[in-house]
Amino acid sequence: MNNLASSELVTAGWAIVIAYAAVILYFVIRGAMRTRSISDYALGSVVFSPVAVGLALAASMTSAATFIINPGFVALYGLSGVISMGIVLPLAALVSLAILTKGFRAMGTAVKAQTMAQWMGAVYKSRGYTLFFAFLSLLLITFIVLICVGLTKVLASVLNLNELYVCVGIVVFVFGYMMFGGANSMVYTNMVQAVLMVIVAVILLGSGYEHFSDGVHGFLDKLTAIDPALTATTNPESFLFRDNFEIIFCQIIIGIAIVCQPHIITKSLLLKNEKDVNLYLFVGILIQGLFFLVVIAGLYARLTFPDLTINGATIPVDSIMSAYVVQEFPVYVGLLVVIGLISAGLSTLEGLIQSVSITITSDIIAPILGDKGLANSVLINRLVIIALAIVTILLTFDQLLYPNLSVGIFAQNGVYAYFSAAFVPVLFGMFLKRVPLIAPVAASLTSVAVHFAIYYGGLTPYMDAPVRNPGIAAALAIVASVLVGLILYFTFRKADDLESATATTPAKKVVYEEEI
Repeated sequence: MNNLASSELVTAGWAIVIAYAAVILYFVIRGAMRTRSISDYALGSVVFSPVAVGLALAASMTSAATFIINPGFVALYGLSGVISMGIVLPLAALVSLAILTKGFRAMGTAVKAQTMAQWMGAVYKSRGYTLFFAFLSLLLITFIVLICVGLTKVLASVLNLNELYVCVGIVVFVFGYMMFGGANSMVYTNMVQAVLMVIVAVILLGSGYEHFSDGVHGFLDKLTAIDPALTATTNPESFLFRDNFEIIFCQIIIGIAIVCQPHIITKSLLLKNEKDVNLYLFVGILIQGLFFLVVIAGLYARLTFPDLTINGATIPVDSIMSAYVVQEFPVYVGLLVVIGLISAGLSTLEGLIQSVSITITSDIIAPILGDKGLANSVLINRLVIIALAIVTILLTFDQLLYPNLSVGIFAQNGVYAYFSAAFVPVLFGMFLKRVPLIAPVAASLTSVAVHFAIYYGGLTPYMDAPVRNPGIAAALAIVASVLVGLILYFTFRKADDLESATATTPAKKVVYEEEI
């Protein structure tokens, strides 16, 4: 795999990667000069335009999974993957984003929350709940690992380098500059990355135009000739798209809840003016919709590699898009696509490093250290990022060497568990009044327990497979947590109402008797 790139591509690749790194560092230095506190690092001290933040949102929601990993699943399993990851989940996620953003922003601004964990604790007035979500956010490290694997695969293919060396270089560079810039630089870098990603999304979606010379039917016939399962709406032989329950029901549930990730839903807190929210959402949703469609390029990759091999060697799922780009595009177009793929990874990686490090610093370490922790929070945050970098390198090495089909499965298991637990408290916090603390807490605990019990316990027939789909575990966990949350909400609200009524009745009676 590492010898696909020509010497011309390798030389040009080094030049463009160095230039790209220089541009990123320019924005980081510019942002770092305006970062004086942990609040500046988390939410920024600059007034950003809604278009810039909308582009940053689209870039943050789109990761290496969307541009690199998921198209590999589509190449492997076909049209069923496009329906699941390119249509159903995006529709649910974008509608959910539009509905949840305004409520979260209004309440997040009111309670002065910098992190998702702080939002939870402030809304439900519970320090323990803040701590629970702070520790739960450590699951997002699995998503960081996914992005690092995707970036490593792309750069190793283009530069003909050993993947492990590339992995260390990426982590040191990205985590290094994220120690300083924070939100002030991230919005600018995300905006540049989003523009590059739009160009690359159009290139990738148009790269298979020659396969449509006989129309859509001709295109589908070519896929059918390779494997009839590639053009079926379900793929019983896959581990992710076996039937409509897996493709539609589970993906709708996941799509609705997926917005409850800190690097996505907290993005609206960067807006200083309420009237900017609509334009921010319009830009973010429009661009994000385009990005989700990039999975279609996985079908083009399958036509390029019908048996998914190169020189007799099987292409790993996570390497299919990298191989496609190196094989199909002229040098300079290929480099532009590579930069777009790198942008897709970095845009989300930056947001995750920022949100996870801020959560660990502000919600776990600083409260333990007290005033001393608050006074040194910027330094502590940088030390946290160094620790995260070391953990990321170790886990990324493991996934590069021993993936369970794909790093996507590893990442989904962690990330899905996190936002499954966050869904009910976010929903209740925005749309219900006087929520008893027991309802969201029990819902979150139920979600985590059900998710991991189903996944690791092999519960349900869907888990009786060599590769288990975390989406099923998460969807069932979300349904269970909603039911538990609603039951406890109405039970304890009714008890509170009865207690309030009982407490007020004697007072009313006394007044009445005195009046007589």
